[in-house]
Amino acid sequence: MRHLLQPRVLHAAALAAAVSALACYPRLSLWLHRSAPVWYLEAVIFFCCITLWAFVLAWHQPCTRRPVFTFKLEPLPFVAATVAALGVAVMFHLWLDPPLRSKFPEEYPLDLPSWLASVAFSFALIQLFLVFAPCDWLMRLVKNRWLTMALTAAFAAGVQALKIRSLPAPVSPLLVTVLLLLRFLGGLLAVALYLRGGILLVWWWDLLLQCRHLPDLW
Repeated sequence: MRHLLQPRVLHAAALAAAVSALACYPRLSLWLHRSAPVWYLEAVIFFCCITLWAFVLAWHQPCTRRPVFTFKLEPLPFVAATVAALGVAVMFHLWLDPPLRSKFPEEYPLDLPSWLASVAFSFALIQLFLVFAPCDWLMRLVKNRWLTMALTAAFAAGVQALKIRSLPAPVSPLLVTVLLLLRFLGGLLAVALYLRGGILLVWWWDLLLQCRHLPDLW
């Protein structure tokens, strides 16, 4: 806990949380059926992100011996992330996105501004919540890289299952199984990339996945 409660960690976490909240604003402003005002959601995101970023900034480097941000990416992880992301993006674009888009159009960006808002939201909150913070918390807790990867991926799949249950229309069991399996495998890869190349490598992977929507927006 001594790493988590250091003033420099808390100050950096508060600054990072403020940036995350600002980056989430465009996506929240486009959310037409939100249950609370934007300022309230922004405040919730800010205070929650302080804790999430504190996990990352306090424990990632001591537990992994690697920096949170590294601008000198190793060639092999970068190529692996690029190839894997392009393969998954093509698979989603050809086989999974069409039936999901027809049933749940609100889950997909409608134009370039909404796509940019979705990318910023994913960078600022989704990856932090599903990959970075739980990975570093579990690494600190269990002190085992493989168990951390499996538990973090399982957490991401669990969140995906809750989201599927909240959708307004039912999804076929086969499609649910495929989505959960891909979320789990994608979570394993995302954690592996995070442990090897830090946040920027995961953001690169996520950006390539998000780019599959661009052909439908032109």
